[in-house]
Amino acid sequence: MSASAAATSPAVLRRAYDACTELARAHYENFPVASLMLPRRMRPAIAAVYAFARRADDFADEPGYTQPERLRLLDDWQRRLDAAAAGTVSAGTANDLIFVAVADAIREHDLPVSLFSDLLSAFRQDVTTSRYERWGDVLDYCSRSANPVGRLVLRIAGYRDDALDRSSDALCTALQLTNFWQDFARDWQNGRLYVPREDYESFGASAGDLEASIGHPGPTLPPPAPLPVEWRVVLAAMSRRTRHLFNDGRLVCERTGGRLRYELRLTWHGGARILERVERSNFDVLRRPTLGARDAGTILWRAALWTAA
Repeated sequence: MSASAAATSPAVLRRAYDACTELARAHYENFPVASLMLPRRMRPAIAAVYAFARRADDFADEPGYTQPERLRLLDDWQRRLDAAAAGTVSAGTANDLIFVAVADAIREHDLPVSLFSDLLSAFRQDVTTSRYERWGDVLDYCSRSANPVGRLVLRIAGYRDDALDRSSDALCTALQLTNFWQDFARDWQNGRLYVPREDYESFGASAGDLEASIGHPGPTLPPPAPLPVEWRVVLAAMSRRTRHLFNDGRLVCERTGGRLRYELRLTWHGGARILERVERSNFDVLRRPTLGARDAGTILWRAALWTAA
């Protein structure tokens, strides 16, 4: 099917958005994705953004690829994005359908293509970078791995406001950091450490301590020993920084309107609840903190009252 037909055919466009929605619903996430809480008009475009990012993230993280293959696939994703932005897409494969939806979302909501490209740059960094020297380096990564999603959601909702953008950035960064602390042991097993070196060394911790308690990065690890106290102190400091960012992210949950406001409040409280779990475990992150049914009730109640976590 030609690019122009794919872009204008209601049947193809519906099939493209349905494929994105199916992909979004097939993956477990800590936070809601294109949920029923969102206004109906927003859901297809949000699903397109998610599908775009989900597949690219798979290229960067899923097993079975060499590093050159990962980078080649991400480069191809960038070429597809550029073609979608130019209006030259086809609908031949499942991946093509994602870009049919992305192209329509970009056009209908005037979405900056640079935000999609920022996401891809972060995924490339996942392939090539496994350690960070300074806190600013971690925040720079978050500014491309997480913050573009929040800004895209605001654009799809019709908001173009610098204060909301800054608050959204803070919330998205807080959510990304919370995911790092939640997945601390899993990331280490995959060879990644998101706590910057200058920070953990300032508390007297070392990568060698992690090797002693978790084991060398790799697929086969010995039973974990308790996380050293120095690393618990480090993670407590990381958690305090994350809390400050959650606080800076409250504005976007207050100044947006309608159902989006409650979706953002649920997201805010979902992330804050996970961070709370990490803190209450005394940063025993070798046992991955998760949320259960009782947490869902707490999150809903707090979002309805909009109280601090």
